[in-house]
Amino acid sequence: MGGADKRLDLPPGYTAVPLREKDDAFAHAVEIAAREGAGTLVWVPRFDTIEFALVLEPDEPLAAARRVLYPIMSALGDAIASHCPPERPLTFSWPDTIMLDRGIIGGMRLAWPQDCAEDAVPDWLVAGAVLRTLVANRRTVVDFLGQGNVPIPLQLDERFERGNTLQSDDFEMMPAETIIGSFCRHFLVHLDQWHEKGFTPVAQSYLARLPEEHVVRRGIDVNGDLLVRTLKAPTTPERQLLLPALAVPQWRDPETGEPWL
Repeated sequence: MGGADKRLDLPPGYTAVPLREKDDAFAHAVEIAAREGAGTLVWVPRFDTIEFALVLEPDEPLAAARRVLYPIMSALGDAIASHCPPERPLTFSWPDTIMLDRGIIGGMRLAWPQDCAEDAVPDWLVAGAVLRTLVANRRTVVDFLGQGNVPIPLQLDERFERGNTLQSDDFEMMPAETIIGSFCRHFLVHLDQWHEKGFTPVAQSYLARLPEEHVVRRGIDVNGDLLVRTLKAPTTPERQLLLPALAVPQWRDPETGEPWL
């Protein structure tokens, strides 16, 4: 059933729960996950970020269920890319970070019941996403000059050290409602692919957005770990562990709770 919030155009199976601007979509979704169930989509209308969280009910043990991160990331990438000019590369940094023009615009987090064993099926998972659309407080040229800095070339926008935003002159910026609705539809497509053809094509969709490295081959193990094979050791992959990587979101500034700038 669709959500009652008329601002979101969601496909069947989703129920929207809007919050106030000051609220935390991810924390609220974790709080209500056991009660509200799969398809509950919590979102926070803001002008500078797109923030939402989705409740899921997996049907496999927790160690394997965390792989849902990959179709969710792919669905986010597809939703953004559908409104992004092709010359602006949209890529992922494993496992949870979304980048535009090599600058961080956001990413996702994953939560599960803390008392759930790795070999038990969790009652719920919560996937939360934050995407930065713009920076409200941009420094002007006068600010730069007042600090003794002369931007070269002369720019009005702040130079970000690590991050980026969705807003630009050549980006068809769509409302958050449009991006969220597009994500929901793309996510269903990736889930259907997983159910019909197995996890391999889902993994390939995600891996295709990692930065290209000609000397390696990548894969995703049954527990979500990233496997990297080099030409020197093609049969002995380097394993990058998913669980500890999820403990601290790579895209999130711990001081602000927002995507790095």
